[in-house]
Amino acid sequence: MKKLKIFSIAFLASAGILHAQDVEQAKKAIDAEQYEKAKSILKSALQTKPGNGRAAFLLGNIYLKQNVPDSAAIYFQKGLSATEGGKLNYIGLAQIELNKGNASEAQTNFTNALKDIKKKDTEDLVYAAQAYMNAEKPDYKNALNLLNKAKAINPTDAQVQLALGDAYYGDKNQNEAYVAYRNAFTTDNALVRAKVQQAALLKGARSFSEAIKALQGVIATNPTYGPVYREMAETYYVWANTEGKKKYAEYIKLARTNYEKYMEMTDYSLSKRMRRADFLILDKDYKALEEEANKMKQIDKVNPRILRYLGYSAYENENIDVAQKSLEDFISNPKNKVIARDYLYLGLTKIKKASVNQAQFDQALFNAGVADIKKSVEMEITMTNELSDIGKKLFTEKRYKEAASIFEIAISNPESRNYNDDINYYAILVHTINKNLDTAKRDMAALKKADEGLALIISKFPEYRDAYFYRARINNLQEDGVAMVKSYEDYIKAVTAAGPTELTNPANKNKLIEAYNTTAANYAATDKAKAVEYFNKTLALDPANEYATTSLKSLPKR
Repeated sequence: MKKLKIFSIAFLASAGILHAQDVEQAKKAIDAEQYEKAKSILKSALQTKPGNGRAAFLLGNIYLKQNVPDSAAIYFQKGLSATEGGKLNYIGLAQIELNKGNASEAQTNFTNALKDIKKKDTEDLVYAAQAYMNAEKPDYKNALNLLNKAKAINPTDAQVQLALGDAYYGDKNQNEAYVAYRNAFTTDNALVRAKVQQAALLKGARSFSEAIKALQGVIATNPTYGPVYREMAETYYVWANTEGKKKYAEYIKLARTNYEKYMEMTDYSLSKRMRRADFLILDKDYKALEEEANKMKQIDKVNPRILRYLGYSAYENENIDVAQKSLEDFISNPKNKVIARDYLYLGLTKIKKASVNQAQFDQALFNAGVADIKKSVEMEITMTNELSDIGKKLFTEKRYKEAASIFEIAISNPESRNYNDDINYYAILVHTINKNLDTAKRDMAALKKADEGLALIISKFPEYRDAYFYRARINNLQEDGVAMVKSYEDYIKAVTAAGPTELTNPANKNKLIEAYNTTAANYAATDKAKAVEYFNKTLALDPANEYATTSLKSLPKR
């Protein structure tokens, strides 16, 4: 009996060690964002020991990361009754309440989780802080309060330092975030994520090339660590949205390639397939997007987010009715997390549908589409990058007011990669719409907006000649003669500075003639020599120019 008792104790001890090992393996898989592997380990651990509260909590957290709150809640509720790590599940339930906007219920759960914790225990505080950070509306201040308590308990705890880095990063305190990540890695060089997050700080500071180099350094020593490829993909994505058109396509392809590498190193779960679908949209590979949407549908036939991708691909493949219905069904469901691009595509769909029959243009549907696009930009300002093509299409269709309404939204973001083109188009459209109207009927607010936008371009790119030209036209409609003359003269100087060939370039000829003649006419009453000089410049380009010839003849009589 004594031997049997010793054997039973040894068996239970070894079983406990195995359960602990399972949890540690799962935590490593979670850190590597191998969520399906982690789920498998944790489910197996719970089958063996249903009372493993820590395993239930970690499993519920994975479901929260994958945006499946119902499954998360089931595991958290089961985990509450566990004798080991049961209280952690209150933290998971607290995050669910935070996501719902129920702050008081969340606080009750946090209180239940953190009361009576051991004096030297930092784990519960770290998990609670992460719940605040991972909520749909992150609360970094509360996270920092908890983490500073944990730091006071154990200032060299690597997990505390890592979480502090995340909290400071979210709170836009880059210096403190860097120090915390550095401390975390110094304490435990197995925490590769700390190095990845240091690169993320460089991305946040728009030091993109340095961020890529840092990530490449991580890959050199940890080539199988999946999150580094995700961060590489996200860095190229952000970089693409701050560069011009030439680099955009290149960087988006690199973003997509790295994300596919990330999936290879982690898993092909539905949530990751959906993020891959996002990159397919950015890469404008709509055929691949449609294929991906159908694969996702096979995995989960009822997941509403698949409607998003079906809507996007249907729009691009000219299936307008399917696109509109898919997107409206998705957006109208209050359970769905709607993003800016959903409203963008719905707006573009309505605009395209409004224009299908040119003879019966649907103005009301077009206006509804514009409203959706405005909502999209309010949610995420980078959506302005997507508007140029639709504005230009309306411009070629001579729907000037409609085109202007699109470009007006586009120029609300001076950091847009298309800003120069967009403001020029907007100025041309505003000029076209107002040029034949009496002063009282002109849209002075639109003219002012065009003038300010062109001034911004000139301040950034003084060599951008067309900005001066179109600003002169806008100044003219604003009846500001002094500003108009200055803008035309600035245009003339910019073309002249570009060299003699530009003065005779056919692309510049009509603009130069307009600038010479209008400027000369304004000098006629105050500086006849200057007027003669500019009229003669017109005749050098166009000897038969009637306005310049007639005006020169009339000058001596004044």
